Amino acid sequence: MTQQPAPGQDYPGKTLGVVGLVLAIFFNLIGLIISAVAYNQSKKAGYKNTPALVGIIIGAVLLALGIIFAIISIVIAVAAVNSGAYYSG
Repeated sequence: MTQQPAPGQDYPGKTLGVVGLVLAIFFNLIGLIISAVAYNQSKKAGYKNTPALVGIIIGAVLLALGIIFAIISIVIAVAAVNSGAYYSG
């Protein structure tokens, strides 16, 4: 059951959810954590927090892509060093 906040008031976690969404775009892990906290605050109070949910999704997807990109970059760098294409000395 989703409640509506009183006129002039925001539901718990709304501002934190928006902050988490913005941070999820630029600082994936931090934004993911903040969005999860905001979502849980709203859920406990009985409110739906769409910005926090979107922040969780974006943060998780971008974090996973960042990890995959880092792994691929490391593999390419190791392959370049082992093939002799890169020589430091």
